[in-house]
Amino acid sequence: MSSLVAPLNEAVTAGQKAAALDAAMIAKLTQMAGDFAINLTIAVIILIVTVFASRWACGLTRRALSRVRGFRHDPTVLSFAVQVVRVLVYIIGFIAVLQRLGVQTTSIIAVLGAASLAVGLALQGTLSNVAAGVMLLILRPYRVGDLIDVGGRVGKVQRLDLFLTQMSDANNVKIVVPNAKVFSDTILNLSGQKTRRMEVKFNVGYGANLNAAREALIGAASAHPQVLPDPEPWAGVTLLKDSSVEMTLQAWTKSDDYWQAKADVLQAAKEALDAAGLEIPFPHQVAVPYAKGRPSRASAAPGAGRKTRSGKASDPSPGDAHQDSGGEG
Repeated sequence: MSSLVAPLNEAVTAGQKAAALDAAMIAKLTQMAGDFAINLTIAVIILIVTVFASRWACGLTRRALSRVRGFRHDPTVLSFAVQVVRVLVYIIGFIAVLQRLGVQTTSIIAVLGAASLAVGLALQGTLSNVAAGVMLLILRPYRVGDLIDVGGRVGKVQRLDLFLTQMSDANNVKIVVPNAKVFSDTILNLSGQKTRRMEVKFNVGYGANLNAAREALIGAASAHPQVLPDPEPWAGVTLLKDSSVEMTLQAWTKSDDYWQAKADVLQAAKEALDAAGLEIPFPHQVAVPYAKGRPSRASAAPGAGRKTRSGKASDPSPGDAHQDSGGEG
């Protein structure tokens, strides 16, 4: 009987130990789950606070820069600075969230520091856009609202970001250009100056009265209300072409009135030339009939044949007859 009691006591003791171990594991898991839930809740709160903090910091930055006289009416600097502040606040909040969740951010920073060369090489295009954006912000070859020409694409600047420059063309098509491409290319700021000169060219015949044509062009430009009187419009002969005389009209307008004023001056100048009886020549094509084997009128004329070395005239070839007939026509 005693031999049965001992194993039974050992089994009861083992069961009690197992139950205690299970209870300890359950308590530990419960504690870990509770700590994780608390940390997760705090991390979510930190994330929410980060969002509101970024908005508050952006608003504070915008108000602070608005008080600076040089940046008060410059939306380019305002939008760029606000975006930089927003990114910095989000980075700080993201690090705080990782720390609260138990991630060792120091080790992550160390790994990123060791791999900075590889990351820099992999992101050299992106980093070059950031550097170009900073240089564009410092040099400011254009601002938000300016009409620029970059790589043959003309558009009004809507926004300058850390990575991109956003424009919209005359058809309201959105154009997005990387800052590195903008900074490395030629930038034409079409609205960077208060005034702008238009230059339109007309062709008149060689028999036309050039003084009358000049007066007609200047009069058409001077009569337009958006053409500036100072500098006054100018017109003159700029090129002698094969079948016409090129005359150039130059007039100054405000940059905002340039396109409509140029269209109006073109129409007014054309009407002024018509009223003065000056015709704008245009290319003509003349069809010359040619029949193979028949001598042309030029070849039938005395001395029309080619001369040989002996001084005698020879009959022209069909090709020569065609050239002569073309010249006759």
